[in-house]
Amino acid sequence: MEFLKTVRRRSFLSEVVYVGLNIALAVAVVILIKVTESPWPAIGLVLLSKWRVFAVRPRYWFVNIQSNLVDFIVSVSFVVFLYTLYSAVLSSGQALFVMTSLTILYIGWLLFLKPRSKRSYMVAQAGVALFVGVAALYLLAYAIPMTIVVLMMWLIGYTTARHILSSYSEETHVLFMSQLWAITLAEIGWLAYHWTVGYALLGIEGVILPRVALTVICIGFITLKCYDAYYHHKKIRSSDIVLPVLFTFGIIIVLPIILNLIGISVPVGI
Repeated sequence: MEFLKTVRRRSFLSEVVYVGLNIALAVAVVILIKVTESPWPAIGLVLLSKWRVFAVRPRYWFVNIQSNLVDFIVSVSFVVFLYTLYSAVLSSGQALFVMTSLTILYIGWLLFLKPRSKRSYMVAQAGVALFVGVAALYLLAYAIPMTIVVLMMWLIGYTTARHILSSYSEETHVLFMSQLWAITLAEIGWLAYHWTVGYALLGIEGVILPRVALTVICIGFITLKCYDAYYHHKKIRSSDIVLPVLFTFGIIIVLPIILNLIGISVPVGI
């Protein structure tokens, strides 16, 4: 009985430490960006927080890096969002509201979504990484060479596809299908690089949503539904994808109109 009490006490303490460290990481990233006015120290802190990736034998490093890329994409995107926020000319009230909202969302990612391993959660993790990763990339795309943007889109595509396929216990065609989605995203990235439009959310010009992020998450949703239907039924039935396709195209067509009404359509990076 004493042993069980000790184990329970240690488990509770470890949970408290885990929660505290993750909250501290999010707050430290905000402080670093505010103090240094540069994203690089914050990105360095994010990399330092991944020390456990290399706390194994070198032959496992590559596997661990692949497994942690989704979290890394989300974390770096959080840094980019904060950096662009501080670079924008915002009132103190607007900046505090957006900064607090982003920090709470990032803490939610670290504490509630990232640790989950059920398929639905892993799909959600990949979806978040896809959306925020592309959005963050295209907030900076105007200052980055096209080749780098295309390569980053390829990496985001490969990482998110592999993350989802691993939840389906897909073994035979993981590499092929991940590469296929990565190439698709790279092509979209090349097209979007030449014409990138964003929406100033809530009327705040420093808070911009690139249209390409909305486009790829919708295409990704349809692709996932097609794969899920084939995985369970060995064929893609029209009944499995009609509603997702209608819903997705409704978002692609209707949401930009709504965003134009409540916000401002602007070229990203200008």
